[in-house]
Amino acid sequence: MSHRFHISIIVLLALISLTLVAVPAAGQTRPSSPVPARTWTPSKTPGGDPDLQGTWTSTTTTPFERSPQFGNRLFLTDEEYAESEKQLKRQLAADSEETSSSNARVGTGPPDHWTERASRASRQTSLVVVPEDGRVPVKPAAEAKRDYNTAHSTDDFEYMSPWDRCITRGFPGGMFPGGYGNVYEIVQAPGYVAVVSEMIHETRIIPLDGRPLSNIRQWNGQSRGHWEGKTLVVDTTNYNDKGWIATNVASGRIKGIAQSEALHVVERLTRVDKDTIQYEITIEDPNIYTQPWKVAFPLYKDAAAQVFEYACHEGNYAMTNMLSGARAEEKAAAEAKQQK
Repeated sequence: MSHRFHISIIVLLALISLTLVAVPAAGQTRPSSPVPARTWTPSKTPGGDPDLQGTWTSTTTTPFERSPQFGNRLFLTDEEYAESEKQLKRQLAADSEETSSSNARVGTGPPDHWTERASRASRQTSLVVVPEDGRVPVKPAAEAKRDYNTAHSTDDFEYMSPWDRCITRGFPGGMFPGGYGNVYEIVQAPGYVAVVSEMIHETRIIPLDGRPLSNIRQWNGQSRGHWEGKTLVVDTTNYNDKGWIATNVASGRIKGIAQSEALHVVERLTRVDKDTIQYEITIEDPNIYTQPWKVAFPLYKDAAAQVFEYACHEGNYAMTNMLSGARAEEKAAAEAKQQK
């Protein structure tokens, strides 16, 4: 991650080369937002669309799911918010004094000094805003499959997450704030929007011309977008059943939950001022969840935010080392048993 790269021009040229037709897409009903949009008129791109372009970050102090102590309350009180700001300042100070014991175990996760902190505290009590309790409505069978994969993670690479295997962080998981790599670059061209994710260097190219989906199911589905006023609405379906919602910001209940071919995701991106995009995402998968659920949070501009290269070789090497280490432990245990 030591080499910074900037790919907006490359992506933009690729998008412009694809612009052939422009057919309006069908509209959808807007879900309610936990953060009322402020009255603000965004600038337009040369193609006449609302301008979402720029480098944005989703780093936040808000937990993924809501603590039961807040009940159905979406926002912190003034006193709770003030305490959250104090905690953030203490954490930022503690980050500069990080130490690590000499016998610490090595895993596939990032070192603590990679952790990104928000530059401001958030008033939300959870990123999940629907259902009302701020908890993801996961089916017991989906949790059981996650637990099985976790228990067998060193048996075979297929029980490990696509993120650990350096395939993809996943979508929608890749849009959720994580411990690091929370930078996104949005690039627009006539008829297209591209979202460049820092994490695992993925780029989603979203056509706006209403073209039909292909018959190939993909890890992160296929997206089609359209404008509703100043809001970009992106509808994603046609998933395969190999992806996971695997994000280290999520609670243990959702981390590692699988996705099925029935997954349907709708995103809404509304630029509410020059430094903020309100991002909302509704997730529906009847094979995994008991009802649709929704996440909402702001994408904001941070002067320190940059898109860095994400080579992901740490996960590749760690994965093979964990598998070979597990086989060595099994061999040692079998030999010890024979000697008894």
